[in-house]
Amino acid sequence: MDLAPRQVYATLLEEGRYLCSIRTMYRLLASEQAVSERRTIRRAGKYHKPELLAVRIKEVWTWDITFLKGPFRGVHYALYVVLDIFSRYVVGWMLADRECQHLAEQLLLQTCLNQEIEPGQLCVHADRGAAMKSKTVETLLIKLGVAKSHSRPHVSDDNPFSESAFKTLKYCPQFPERFGSQEEAETFCQEYFTWYNQRHHHTGLCMLTPAQVHYDDPVALLAARHRTLLAAYDQCPARFGYRRPRLEVLPAAVYINPPAPPLPEVAA
Repeated sequence: MDLAPRQVYATLLEEGRYLCSIRTMYRLLASEQAVSERRTIRRAGKYHKPELLAVRIKEVWTWDITFLKGPFRGVHYALYVVLDIFSRYVVGWMLADRECQHLAEQLLLQTCLNQEIEPGQLCVHADRGAAMKSKTVETLLIKLGVAKSHSRPHVSDDNPFSESAFKTLKYCPQFPERFGSQEEAETFCQEYFTWYNQRHHHTGLCMLTPAQVHYDDPVALLAARHRTLLAAYDQCPARFGYRRPRLEVLPAAVYINPPAPPLPEVAA
């Protein structure tokens, strides 16, 4: 009775006895509710799927930390990036030699001041890293009147905008395999984020730049582009396949995990 089914099976065979297969032993144990985990195991918690909506700038920010390789193995620099999900504008960033809750606090505080965030206006979303879940950052957000949201553990899709921004960074042709020093990495990031905000035409923004959506009038900019296309169409419709250009518009809403569509009603 103190042996596992495979041990019982082998012992009986050595004694010249065959009663049943190992699988049958397990079926008999299961019928008596005798097959279960006997160790004390920490069960995975149930986490709510974050569902965030932004219909204007300064409504939902997402932030994360990625690591840039230093000159030697084991040396890296922590890059903190805060992103507005509606405009994709990098509203704040910081390069440091470590991941630290106090540095994150400084960055978020300065970014909120620079963007003139009012209490109750903003929600900040992040994953469940140590700095993101720290009491220091939580206390700051409460003091500023900023709501907070966290991804579910091991679900990268809950923070897609930060992940996409980091991919754009690391797929940049000028991004090196390693940085020779923190000063070199700082210089690269200054040039990169200026390019990203001011000159990078974003596919998710109808090929506008993040700065144009964040600070300019994107409706007027898209209307001006449309007039240029219409003039070109009037001169030579064949170049457009005789299909009149349509006016592009920015998405009315940007989601992190959009709500599931309602199920269709079943006729009685």
